[in-house]
Amino acid sequence: MARKFFVGGNWKMNGSSSSIKGISEFLTAGPLSQDVEVVVAPPFPYLQHVRQILPKSIGVAAQNCYKAANGAYTGEVSPQMILDVGGDWVILGHSERRNIFGENDNLVAEKVQFALSSHVKVIACVGELLPEREADKTEEVVSRQIAAIAALVSDWSNVVIAYEPVWAIGTGKTATPEQAQEVHSYLRKWLAERVSPDVAEKTRIIYGGSVTSGNCKSLASKPDVDGFLVGGASLKPDFVQIVNARQ
Repeated sequence: MARKFFVGGNWKMNGSSSSIKGISEFLTAGPLSQDVEVVVAPPFPYLQHVRQILPKSIGVAAQNCYKAANGAYTGEVSPQMILDVGGDWVILGHSERRNIFGENDNLVAEKVQFALSSHVKVIACVGELLPEREADKTEEVVSRQIAAIAALVSDWSNVVIAYEPVWAIGTGKTATPEQAQEVHSYLRKWLAERVSPDVAEKTRIIYGGSVTSGNCKSLASKPDVDGFLVGGASLKPDFVQIVNARQ
């Protein structure tokens, strides 16, 4: 079956009421291809506002959540809260959560499991650091990260995997289309062998790491690149071109 192209916009810790109005205007004007699933992830204080002003055809994600519905977890949000304010997705395991805030593979996997059980769809991120790529450990790292998630996930229908080479995030460096395809192909083969061929065939594997309007078409041409997770460029009108990369 054909996998529907998926483009996520991760706004990270950016945005204000006025700038979000501008983002909403260019997203609404588009036009965005109807053959693409589009999801944006604003900072949590703006999530409900963004849901209210964007067309319903665009999904809204949180950038993180915890593995409990409620409790004494200062500074955290739950999947139930995401649903309550109109969100339907969450980004988990982003390299900035792993490398700045110390989230390990097991915690990421537990959060993925709890979000899915709470009926929130998940963009699960994997990817290697520059020293790991230079040491030829990319496959070892991403297989370890995806294995932790696979150990706790039985239904993959609401999971999108995002491969984000950490050395390419916000650096202006981008994996070549060939480098991206190589890792995406490896991840699909891993799923086929260790989960099931059906899951491997149906699960979307998207690329993140300095995706721009200039490189999106060449990346989107690769057979195992099913979309993008876009950072800074998702705050700019060029995001529309990235969404439409396969047109």
